[in-house]
Amino acid sequence: MHNPQNESRRRKRIISFLQNHSSFSPKIKMMPSRTLTPSALKNSILLFSFLLIIYLFFYYPSLHAPPRLLSSHVVTANPLTRRHLLFSIASSSSSWPRRRSYVRLWYSPNSTRALTFLDRAADSSSAGDPSLPRIVISADTSKFPFTFPKSLRSAVRVARVVKEAVDLTDEKAGVRWFVFGDDDTVFFVDNLVKTLSKYDDDRWFYVGSNSEGYEQNAKHSFGMAFGGGGFAISHSLARVLAGALDSCLMRYAHLYGSDARVFSCLVELGVGLTPEPGFHQLDMRGDMFGMLSAHPLSPLLSLHHLDAIDPIFPNMNRTQALQHLFKAVNVDPARILQQTVCYDQSSQLTVSVAWGFAVQVYEGNQLLPDLLSLQRTFTSWRRGSNVESHFMFNLRDYPRDPCKRPIVFFLESVLSHNNSVQSNYVKHVVGNCARADVVRKIEKIRVFSEKLELDVEEVVMNWFNRLELDYISEVNVSKYSKVNCLVMPFSYSILF
Repeated sequence: MHNPQNESRRRKRIISFLQNHSSFSPKIKMMPSRTLTPSALKNSILLFSFLLIIYLFFYYPSLHAPPRLLSSHVVTANPLTRRHLLFSIASSSSSWPRRRSYVRLWYSPNSTRALTFLDRAADSSSAGDPSLPRIVISADTSKFPFTFPKSLRSAVRVARVVKEAVDLTDEKAGVRWFVFGDDDTVFFVDNLVKTLSKYDDDRWFYVGSNSEGYEQNAKHSFGMAFGGGGFAISHSLARVLAGALDSCLMRYAHLYGSDARVFSCLVELGVGLTPEPGFHQLDMRGDMFGMLSAHPLSPLLSLHHLDAIDPIFPNMNRTQALQHLFKAVNVDPARILQQTVCYDQSSQLTVSVAWGFAVQVYEGNQLLPDLLSLQRTFTSWRRGSNVESHFMFNLRDYPRDPCKRPIVFFLESVLSHNNSVQSNYVKHVVGNCARADVVRKIEKIRVFSEKLELDVEEVVMNWFNRLELDYISEVNVSKYSKVNCLVMPFSYSILF
């Protein structure tokens, strides 16, 4: 209990102590006043600023930390899964019968949500097919103006797929991302889930990539996600966009494509593109080997214009070749096409691995920047003898003489056990070329790796920062010599 008498005695002891110990009493010495000069004022301000910077640096590290894209609930409480994505595929009654085989490659009815939008009913052979998404007949768009010359007004219908997909989805259905693409687009769903996990879907995000062709970007926009390569819109933004889309489309009758219309309406909402280089419009024709064998170190998210490119594996048609690629995708999707360059000093060989696709063996030591550039095996999207083509990446010439090219080994098979993966590659012979014995005798290459598993925090990191995530292994460049392969982020054991 509080005792007033004890409190009074305690106060008296403190006062007495202070009176008897005069050293505790403050001594104030009056100093003559001085006028503060500009130089002294400047020095004082500089000193104060320096001390403030030191204080903020050590006591507020978050001020100089990189910005975070994630909310904590995205990472831990409710991680993104395949079921949180809704794919909307723009197609037509004429193209769907011949392109639905592309959709079967990546669509899984047990784990993937998707809708296919047609102008009218197609043939009945795909009706009720469980291996294909549900078909939706698009609404009439004749009330919307369209003035672009020599083009198809179906661009308006395809643009409205954004609104129709949102309107068909209950907010309680758990869709967190709306993904859009064409019927000749192949998506790599697991990689897309991992990539979108970087972003807080409660915020407004428009994620995609522009064209590989400079002229295409200059004509349409460098800031637009090209629709064939696919793009994703967070659920929070998609519902706002759906509500404003019809009125917005009335203002853009002069535009060419559906993606330009969606982009323009997003600009009106103040939203810009968040680029992800794994989306591939593939505004190119012919042989895609040069691009696929030197893919940027980012997750492969999509491939488009599959009808305009050659089969990516020899002696197969387009669908068979993509099915063959998916044998590796289904085993280790995060690693697909990721490039690793290794050097064998004893045999003077350079090995470039595009995992799950091909291995190239060069005689001699090749410069790493050259190997990271794309070999120009393809042609431009626009045809014609006088058409200039420029691309958005570094290029190097592809020798016409096959004997001046590296020896290529294409994927043959993939085996896996727990987290260990073995991919096998077989030689593809072109021309009768004189080669060094150490190269000529190689018939197959086996690549051993660990399955690449990245959590969301690691995906947020730069895609190059992966060396610490893989096991450092050895490259068996012959039966008797071994070298370490540490040049690029992924490390393998390779047996010739």
